[in-house]
Amino acid sequence: MSYIVPSLPETFADRELYTQSHLQDVPCLDCKAHVLVRKNSEHHTSIQWTQEAVRDCTSFAKMERQEGGRPVHAGCPRLNKSIEEAVRDGAVSVGAENEPVA
Repeated sequence: MSYIVPSLPETFADRELYTQSHLQDVPCLDCKAHVLVRKNSEHHTSIQWTQEAVRDCTSFAKMERQEGGRPVHAGCPRLNKSIEEAVRDGAVSVGAENEPVA
């Protein structure tokens, strides 16, 4: 499957902003899988999973063993709790402070 390849500098900047910028490392408090997280608001969380994190996630492993395997878009509730705790502890910032300074 082909993907659109950005060619304009603004498009590269947007891709950087939404896929890599201001991501913070968060370990799952249960299985220690590490993901990269950006909290744009109280209700919007971006999570970038590495292959290693998917492999190490015990919740994902449990889902894989179910009939039909793990649904592609299924999240890890244990990791979600870890992210919530990281926000509460101030390890992950929320909102405008995530935005790049112009």
